Amino acid sequence: MNDKYQIDMCRGPLFSKIVLFSVPLIFAGILQLLFNAADMVIVGRFASYESMGAVGSTLSLCVLVVNTFLGLSVGTNVLVARYVGAHAGKQIRNAVHTAIAMALIGGSVLAVFGIFISEPVLRLMHTPDIILPKAVLYVRIISAGIPFNMLYNFGNAVMGATGDTRRPMFYLIFAGCINVLLNLLLVIVFKMDVAGVALGTIAAQAVSAFLILNNLTRRRDNCRLLWNRLRINWPILKEMMWIGLPAGIQGSFFSLSNITIQASVNTFGAEAVAGNAAALNLESIVYVGSFAYHQTALTFVSQNFGGKRYFRIRQAIFYCFICSAIVTGTMGWSFCFTSKPLLSLYCTDPEVIKWGVLRIAILLSTYPLCGAMDVVSGSMKGLGYPIISACTVLIGVCVVRILWVFCIFPLQRTMVNLMISYPVSWGLTTAVNGAFLFYFCRRLIRSTGYRYAHIRTGRFKLFPVPGKSF
Repeated sequence: MNDKYQIDMCRGPLFSKIVLFSVPLIFAGILQLLFNAADMVIVGRFASYESMGAVGSTLSLCVLVVNTFLGLSVGTNVLVARYVGAHAGKQIRNAVHTAIAMALIGGSVLAVFGIFISEPVLRLMHTPDIILPKAVLYVRIISAGIPFNMLYNFGNAVMGATGDTRRPMFYLIFAGCINVLLNLLLVIVFKMDVAGVALGTIAAQAVSAFLILNNLTRRRDNCRLLWNRLRINWPILKEMMWIGLPAGIQGSFFSLSNITIQASVNTFGAEAVAGNAAALNLESIVYVGSFAYHQTALTFVSQNFGGKRYFRIRQAIFYCFICSAIVTGTMGWSFCFTSKPLLSLYCTDPEVIKWGVLRIAILLSTYPLCGAMDVVSGSMKGLGYPIISACTVLIGVCVVRILWVFCIFPLQRTMVNLMISYPVSWGLTTAVNGAFLFYFCRRLIRSTGYRYAHIRTGRFKLFPVPGKSF
């Protein structure tokens, strides 16, 4: 690879390349969330806690609306990474153009869908009447910007598949600054409240989408985007859907379980909704570390699988586990110890802060479990087992949480009892999916006629199994 921003994942030292790949993902995710946190800080400080609650209570719904199609971006990442590893130029070009075409079509459909379902769904979520009108307005405006969000995510999936995670980070920094400046202008100067925050977010998404597409159209490799060749390649789309649709459905049901929990949180009142929203915003920053190593495991496993470098797969997964545990553990416990001053940045109401501290204490102290779950899930998708991974997450996370809300939560209707469902579901899913991953990795290595042996230097090497050939 001649591009200094790209990473060859099939050759050279793995650990340093995993760090080089994941660190920009973490910084980009944190920056994006800090900009989103700035949205809530601005609306909470310069509007009201009702406005902050209106924005925060819609997060699960907004994620639900886009998750199914964004699952196809996971399929894009896996396919392009495999084709890059296999040096299959024609397939790379077909995958890139199919992905961008799907982003345009899917984004337009979801924009219309999101606008029409916003009010009935928010009512089903028991959104308090005091914040319902603002919440509906926010979701409708955000839904209009879904096409920009889709284009950015699909383009980012293509760039990430080649190892380029740094330039998307730079694009997010620029777009995020525009977001904050517009929010300050529209909320403080023009008094537009939640509408101003939503419009600023759409403008930032449009800028980030433009920068990603500009990069793809100016490339000189097989990932170059040519608008006159923009069409859907049906065999490629079928592969994308085979890999990505289970991930999208998984994400949608994941969001559905969170919506169920959000509906239960809403029963505690507007202060609890606002405190939960602020804590969720901080929690999202920690989740960046978890998701970054999900994406890292997925991409490294996919590219090495495509390049038939099977002996590097288990080593890459192991390094992702270690890095994920360190990052999520450090960030989670740091936020636990500083929860009150951090939450006071969003709102100074003591009752709101109390509810936020409660959520942070339970969830962020156990976040390495979530990191382990994401690494296992990403590795399974990279190996080509998205349906097994999705089914395990569906049962271990979604079903367990929903059953918890309807069967265990009514026995003791407290926020503590409700929040415990998160670490329980993470642990169960990691255990089951981890057993599947161990089995598939072991079978893959055995099928090559080689096995691992650990030597004193601490490095893994392959040794032939007698009677088999590679």
